[in-house]
Amino acid sequence: MTTVSPDLDRRFRDAAARDNLLDVAYDFVDSPIGTLLVAATERGLARIEYDAEPEREVERLARTFGVRVLRSPAPIDETRRELDEYFDGKRRAFDLPLDLTLLADFNRLVLRQLARVPYGEVVTYGELAARAARPRAARAVGTVMNRNPLPIVLPCHRVIGANGKLVGYGGGLERKEALLRLEGALL
Repeated sequence: MTTVSPDLDRRFRDAAARDNLLDVAYDFVDSPIGTLLVAATERGLARIEYDAEPEREVERLARTFGVRVLRSPAPIDETRRELDEYFDGKRRAFDLPLDLTLLADFNRLVLRQLARVPYGEVVTYGELAARAARPRAARAVGTVMNRNPLPIVLPCHRVIGANGKLVGYGGGLERKEALLRLEGALL
């Protein structure tokens, strides 16, 4: 069995991404709230996952975006930099292209409204539903938040219950609380 040097392996992965030979590239990003699996297509950032099981997530990425899936750090570098700045308190908004093309229209509409919730502020599910011109759809908005493919960047942690309490978060309430504390929304 032949082993490949880490440098050669990295150059291969970078070349595959650079030459657009991938449907989706992914890598892992360390953060104060755990390791994140981050995936991007040629259109933009497509997925952020907490506690991802790599093999299962690679299969899911292949089913969703296409079979050419490869761990390749280069396409993720800008996302990694912006996430690091966010966690260091130096970034309040993300400037990344996003790939939401495979989402249903309602989901995209809600996520566009979610992206407008400012750093350090919170909104209820009902308020977000009203902003999306669907005032009776608070429960449906909750489902969209639970399935948000880009937590942190599309800040579903900023959505709280009607009673002002932290409820529901795909990454766990302890992460939601940590993100809101980081932003100064919780004392």
